[in-house]
Amino acid sequence: MTNRSDFELLELFQSGDESAFNHLVLRYRERVYWVARRFVNDHDGADDVTQDVFCKAYESLPDFRGESSFYTWLYRITVNIALNNVRRKKLREFFRIDEIFEVEDRSAVSPDVAVEKKEERRLIEEAITRLPEKQKSVFVLRYYEELPYEEISTILKTSVGGLKANYFHAVKKIQEYVKRAHETR
Repeated sequence: MTNRSDFELLELFQSGDESAFNHLVLRYRERVYWVARRFVNDHDGADDVTQDVFCKAYESLPDFRGESSFYTWLYRITVNIALNNVRRKKLREFFRIDEIFEVEDRSAVSPDVAVEKKEERRLIEEAITRLPEKQKSVFVLRYYEELPYEEISTILKTSVGGLKANYFHAVKKIQEYVKRAHETR
């Protein structure tokens, strides 16, 4: 089956032959990995992106219309997932809620640091509850659930551009709320 064209393998898969998809994965996994690696710059991240790409391709393959080559379509999925991965990583580095919610060995943390972290967590949760409903929904789905904008767009029935704007404003409002609370201490 490995000597079949992408088009033939796609037809076999769409007619119910699951093994045809496996051949496509074997054919393109290394190329997808190296495209992802150029974006994320580490092996584990590129592996994760590669796995996500083939999961997304598997889910979307029944709708593949063949307007481009299979690899072009796969390449576009790879770029989108890799960019989302990079954006999520940059945002987390910029806005580290994760550190606040880390579970730590209470005996290793001084009482004043533990109180500060608890207060910080409370402020962030309070800030999230004060967000307008749309921004809160987008923030929760994007940050906590780590859903891609396309999926959130389907869930909330709104444009991806609008979602990105809402997410950006939500993050800014949370940061400002926490900053103001610290200034008034």
